[in-house]
Formats: sequence, C-alpha cells, structure tokens
Amino acid sequence: MKKAVALLLCGAMAVGLLSACGSSSSGSSDTIKIGVFEPQTGENGGGGIQELQGARYANELRPTVKVGDKEYKIVLDEVDNKSDKTEAVTAAQKLVADGVKAVIGTYGSGCAIAAAPTFEDAKIPAVGVSCTNPQVTQGNTYYFRVCFLDPFQGTVMANYAWNEGYKSAAVISQLGDDYSSGLASYFSDAFTKLGGTVVDNEQFQTNQSDFKAILTNVKNGNPDFIFAPSSITTAPLIIKQARELGIKAVFGGGDTWYNTTIIDNASAAYCEGMVCSTFFDEADTSNDKTVEFVKGYKEWLNKDQTRVKNNGGNDAVVGNTALCYDTYNVICDALESAGSTDGATLRETLAKTNYTGCTGSISFDDNGDANRDSAYIDTVKDGAFSFLKIVKVGDTK
Repeated sequence: MKKAVALLLCGAMAVGLLSACGSSSSGSSDTIKIGVFEPQTGENGGGGIQELQGARYANELRPTVKVGDKEYKIVLDEVDNKSDKTEAVTAAQKLVADGVKAVIGTYGSGCAIAAAPTFEDAKIPAVGVSCTNPQVTQGNTYYFRVCFLDPFQGTVMANYAWNEGYKSAAVISQLGDDYSSGLASYFSDAFTKLGGTVVDNEQFQTNQSDFKAILTNVKNGNPDFIFAPSSITTAPLIIKQARELGIKAVFGGGDTWYNTTIIDNASAAYCEGMVCSTFFDEADTSNDKTVEFVKGYKEWLNKDQTRVKNNGGNDAVVGNTALCYDTYNVICDALESAGSTDGATLRETLAKTNYTGCTGSISFDDNGDANRDSAYIDTVKDGAFSFLKIVKVGDTK
C-alpha cells in the first residue's frame, strides 16, 4: 500500500513538473509574443518569406519593448499559412492559442480575409503588410494595414497605360484569388472609363503552369498592354511563354511584380520594359530612414547566405520587406504607448498611429486602412528595376 501511494505521489510530481515545463515553453512573463502570419510555402511562399525577413531584421534591431514600467523581450511566433485560405484559418487559430498579443501579416489578401474573423473574435489586433484587397479590413475593427489598396493601384496602372498611349489592353488574372482578380477588375474599370478597350479578359487556375492557350487568345486580341497581376511564382511563367509566342505588348503588374526573382526566372530580355506599381523603391534617397534601412538590411542579408537565398538569391530590397519592417515597429510603438498588452487597449492605440518609417508616414483611417496617397511606378531597364515616377492620389482622378 505504501509503495502504491509512493508511486502515485511520484506520478503526481512528474505531472506537475511536466505542466510547469509546458507553461514555461508557452511564454514567459518577461516576453511578449507577436505572431508573424505569413505564407512560407505554396504559391506565395517566396513573397511571404521576404516579408517575414523584414520582421526578423526589425526584431534584431529592436528586441525589447517597455510596457508600463517593465521591459519585455519580443518573441516572433512564426506560422506558415501555406498560401491557402483553409490553412490560414488553422494558422490563425494556432496564434490565438499561443497567446500572441498582436499579429503581422499576411502576404496574400485571400489568406488575410479568411483569417480576419479569428483575430477579431479573440480581440487580437492584426496589421497587414501588403494585403491590398479592400475586404481585408471591411467590417473588422481589429485589422489594420500599412499598404495602399487595390482600387488605388489598379487606377494608377490604368492611368499609366492610357497616358503612355496604350489604347487597348488584355487582362489576365487568377480565378478565385482575391488579390489577382480584384486588382484586375479595378484596372479594367479604370482603363475603360478613360476610353481604353479591354480586348481580352483571361483567367487561370491556381498552380497552373501552362498558359499557352490563354496567351494565344491574348495574341489574337493584339493588345497594346497586358495587365497580369499575379504571384512572383506565376508572373515569370506568363511573361516567358508570352514572349516565346511572339507577343510584344508591354507587360504590367501590381505590387507583387516589384521583385527581382521575376526578372531572374523569366529572363532580363523578356522582362525589358515591363512596369509595375509598388510601395517602395530602394533607390529613393529622399527619406533618410529609407537610406538607413536599405543599407542596414543589405548588410544583415549578406551576413547569412540563407537570408540571401530567402530573398531570391540577391540583396535587392523589395517593398513588402520594407513594409514589414515598419509594421513591426508600428506594433512595438503601440505597445509602449498603450502601456498594456490588452487587445482592446492596443487596438485603440493602433488606431491613433502616427509613425514615420522607411516607407514614409503611416497612419490609419476609420477602416484601419493606411492613409497612403502615393505609389511608385517602376520599369525594368537593362535587366534591373528603374524608377519611373511617383503617382499621387489626385493624379488618378
């Protein structure tokens, strides 16, 4: 009997010790977890990892925050939403269970829209980095974003095409993808209102790799301009196959196209002259914080070849990386200003954000959308991105 009691006591002690270990691993009282909700695999994995690296770099430079009278270490809780709407909900639920106090992400509007209710129900503020579809923040008081929206960039690109003398356009978008199909629609509406003609409107499936049938239809329409908002995985396939079919029209895309991996994978010759809208241009020297960030980030990248590989094999600085760096700092500033990790308090503080970072000034409107009034337009010249112009909101009317 005594032996049995002793065994029971040992068992109870072991369970207690295991429970203590489990509670320690879920987060110390001296740490604050920020969720990094990004695709690390799937169609948008490349862009998601570039975004993630912006948060990692920011965390190295600013590893702690002072909330009230106490200093906390910031721990990045990274989850892979796998570029999939269903997986995005699962990833969001994990972040909630992990006890994160705020969330960064995601790259890909569809995953942001799918996961948004999960964060709102848990009263955890999320700040989107490059999710540009209007639906991300609609009706959700806990979702913010630091990027411009698709109605704006679609109009920017339509205006660019029209002002360059392109009177006809073909539009290619991904069926069921909120970012691609939404941006394509905004471009088409704006281009038509300007007097242009959309001669062909094509859609492709997720993970499609053969675009010859679609591009044959495009070729038959003989457009001056082709607008094809798509992922950095899909874009080079479309461009390369179009050129191989003899299509000479100028290609245009949205913010995802400001990425050197597209040039590398489609070839510089095939990408020559393509244009895109973007949040950021690493060559912009008008903002001291941009110059400082670009210099520091390139140094950080080149210290580790895995980082360089994650960046597409080079040290070019893409817009979503810079935006994610700013997003991390916006959240840290809000934690310190709020003096609390309470979700509702943090949300109220984020709504009053007035931050100036490497991507410019960041504040939010009543919907949680960034008050962004400009976009860069870049082109590919001699195998590299080259700045063309900055377009303001008033210029698109």
